[in-house]
Amino acid sequence: MAHLRSRRRLALAVPVVLSLTASLGFLPTAASAAPAAPAARAAAPTTDAPVLAYVVNTRTDRHTISSVQRAITAAGGSIVATYDRIGVIVVHSADPGFAQRMRGVRGVQSAGATRTAPLSASGTTDEGAVRYLTAAEAARVAKASGDGAEPLEADQWDLRAIGADRAAKIDPGSRNVTVAVIDTGVDDTHPDIAPNFSPGQSANCVSGKADTTYGSWRPVDADHYHGTHVAGEIAAARNGVGVAGVAPGVRVAGITVAQPDAGQLFFPESVVCAFVFAADHGVEITNNSYYVDPWQYNCMDDPDQKAIVDAVNRAQLYARGKGVLNVAAAGNSNNDLDADALVDDSSPDDSTPVGRTVDPHKCFDIPTQLPGVVTVSAVGVKGAKSYYSSYGDGVIDVAAPGGDKYQIPDTPSKNGRILSTLPNNQYGFLQGTSMATPHVAAVAALLKSAHPHATPAQLQALLKAQADNPGCPAGPYDGDGDGVVDATCAGGKRVNGFYGFGIVNALRAVK
Repeated sequence: MAHLRSRRRLALAVPVVLSLTASLGFLPTAASAAPAAPAARAAAPTTDAPVLAYVVNTRTDRHTISSVQRAITAAGGSIVATYDRIGVIVVHSADPGFAQRMRGVRGVQSAGATRTAPLSASGTTDEGAVRYLTAAEAARVAKASGDGAEPLEADQWDLRAIGADRAAKIDPGSRNVTVAVIDTGVDDTHPDIAPNFSPGQSANCVSGKADTTYGSWRPVDADHYHGTHVAGEIAAARNGVGVAGVAPGVRVAGITVAQPDAGQLFFPESVVCAFVFAADHGVEITNNSYYVDPWQYNCMDDPDQKAIVDAVNRAQLYARGKGVLNVAAAGNSNNDLDADALVDDSSPDDSTPVGRTVDPHKCFDIPTQLPGVVTVSAVGVKGAKSYYSSYGDGVIDVAAPGGDKYQIPDTPSKNGRILSTLPNNQYGFLQGTSMATPHVAAVAALLKSAHPHATPAQLQALLKAQADNPGCPAGPYDGDGDGVVDATCAGGKRVNGFYGFGIVNALRAVK
């Protein structure tokens, strides 16, 4: 997955939430929707047209959903899944005019294609190629780890940076708390993950409909390593094997949403399925180290992109309403996400990208920018913003270790990235806001363990309250040391654009 694009956007406090809520308020309502008749009389699509996936978003009453389902069928659409509690219907159709016809159906509030290439054709937020730990390196690290530590813990500077090694001695977390890793799949056979894995809360949502066949959540091959790395960061067991997770006593689940091909794209219908599945299966926290493809930013003045925002937002709000805290990565573009304009030159990423300039206050990276989602930036071993991490005043909630190849730790491997689990009983180093996010999800799991009745809003407040904020740098920020100022930190000591409310602290969370 080294070749994958890395991006993420944020969803913080009142300014971002209010801005997004206001934008979502412009989605068509049932009262403003046009009558249904044109859809039923739609011309048949040509037989050689590509089949695309769509989301059709409706009112949630039974009559409306049944009526819309009939209209979908009459228009030649094939229904994949209906999430009646949130009014989202996943559909396949070969008719290029399908979405437009659906927008004219009574009760439909938005509808759009979720991809621009045929089905036979969201990227993750790790930065750069994975680097496997060799056997010789593992032996050297194990010798340095000392008594009472996991064999590879000497290389886990990130645990010590947030006090997770000491926190585990006080409270490793409750097995009544589950973090679902919505990602490329989790290898639950890995000896560091198996003790804490929850198969009953795991599934494969790639098609847009949950498949709970045993083992369906596993990565299709070793190249789909991202989810396994994330899962180990959260809950690798302290069992005398390999590494330790930040919350080694909690449970971890895997919900696969990445396409099985080399692109490993995360499409909206898969993510909708994942949020709903997590909510309906007792998950307390979801980890979202990805962006929803094919658009890096989904602009509300485009009907397809607006429908994507609507569908995913309905799903994540449903999860939040069922007590789930959703945590997401801020992205690896080193972008100021509070800027007036950003360049998106990689969308759509499932076909031919067309460069465009977007306003990140009106065009949303999801799920990161959705209301109530905890947004995470990354830091290196020195506690400074990682050179790649996106940022933004009033956007970032909290920060966490995500690794930085320019910030070198005093560890046996001298590797500034994050060491964690990989498929097939392997271990390796990755860096990215993808790696920072599971640290936050794990600290949230520790807080949920200590405060089992805390709501998602209360957990988010606790995350902010226990964080340590280093404040903006005293001088210019030059993350890669090339003598060029790479970013400007806005804000104060308590809250700022680089770290939000600060770097999470696992030890403080359990105290």
